[in-house]
Amino acid sequence: MNDLSIKWKDFYKNVFALVVPMALQNLINVGVTAADVVMLGKVSEKVLSGASLAGQIQYIMVLFLFGLTSGATVLTAQYWGKGDKTAIEKILALGIRSAVIITAIFTIAAFTIPVSLMRIFTNDPQVIAEGVKYLRIVACSYIIMGITNVYLYVMRSIERVIVATVVYLVSFLCNVVFNAIFIFGLFGFPALGIRGAAIATLIARIMELVLVCGYAKIYNKDVKFRVHYFLHQDKLLVRDFLVYSLPVVLNEVMWGLGTSANTAVLGHMGSSAVAANSVAQVARQLATVVSFGLSSATAIYLGKTIGERKFDHARAYAKRFIILSVVMGVIGGGLILIASPVVISFLSLSATARYYLKMMFYVMSYFVIAQAFNTTMVVGIFRSGGDTKFGLIMDVSTMWGCSILLGALAAFVLHWSVPAVYVLLMSDELIKVPITLIRYRSFKWLKDVTRDNV
Repeated sequence: MNDLSIKWKDFYKNVFALVVPMALQNLINVGVTAADVVMLGKVSEKVLSGASLAGQIQYIMVLFLFGLTSGATVLTAQYWGKGDKTAIEKILALGIRSAVIITAIFTIAAFTIPVSLMRIFTNDPQVIAEGVKYLRIVACSYIIMGITNVYLYVMRSIERVIVATVVYLVSFLCNVVFNAIFIFGLFGFPALGIRGAAIATLIARIMELVLVCGYAKIYNKDVKFRVHYFLHQDKLLVRDFLVYSLPVVLNEVMWGLGTSANTAVLGHMGSSAVAANSVAQVARQLATVVSFGLSSATAIYLGKTIGERKFDHARAYAKRFIILSVVMGVIGGGLILIASPVVISFLSLSATARYYLKMMFYVMSYFVIAQAFNTTMVVGIFRSGGDTKFGLIMDVSTMWGCSILLGALAAFVLHWSVPAVYVLLMSDELIKVPITLIRYRSFKWLKDVTRDNV
């Protein structure tokens, strides 16, 4: 207890009730990528590189979706604290409508210009050919992903976190099983290699949609998807949605394009660099599943608290979330160092790729600590109060103005080695730390963004 009458044991209990399911969801989502990396890594380095780079198209699309859902979460979490379920239903419909439009654009691009998309990331004709095989099949799942992602994220923002965990767990198991069957040709099926991985992903996404529709129809009695709100939308909520979502969409897209730019820089430095980076990125994702779950829990918990207009409580909770983020980051960095020799010895990589991967693991061990801190600040604390523009400004300046610019110059002008270029490309999270801390201490992020009688 303290002067705000906060029971910290209850706080940690409630927070971890949110964090654990969302960390499991993140782990499961990363597991899908990891399954592709491990199984395709057993086929060949070119196949692994092709799937990894083709996945960058979906990665950019998911960033659009994450921007939409994060913007929606700013509103839905606060309206949940306020108790306005009608407003949440309108935001859900608006989010799904926006997601369908975005994913349809990516689907059309993947079908019509797959080779051009692959050339953004590599000039290796074999890698491009393999990536196109993957892209043309997996693109069929894009619209399905858009619908399920928005629905599940909105459910998370109103503290229905278990449903997403169940959906993603079933999807993951489905993906792994069909990956093995179709990639290697088990149980009499033909060995389809990279096409098999794409088919397995498509089947898993269809399973997700079936489960989401079943939950929405049978179990969810509080917040419904209503066709009327999908077709006819509240102008005030549309304006609020745009005000808070567009900066987040731009933020996530610019951040994602920055990450893809890193991949493209390394992609033009050889397939060994691409293969090593694809494994390092999966390791980073695995090491940050809890940290990213914590940032999402922060946005939900603080958003609800702000919606209840308990501003002093929100300040107190924010301090605890920061401490938790650093702890989770340190644990994640330690796990990367521990796992490094095991992972390197397991995969069928060239000697050069193994050398690159070892170095990348060292860089990732400190990178994930800074990323855990910054993500909890920007995605969790700042966005919970509607402060969505700050992250956009910071990411554009630190990534595009610093790390990417310096990394590209080092690679293509100065012709530095892959390890030196990689250190520069991964420097942005360290630059962000003091900037996010100053913003936090200003408390400009703490705002109630709800409306009455929506």
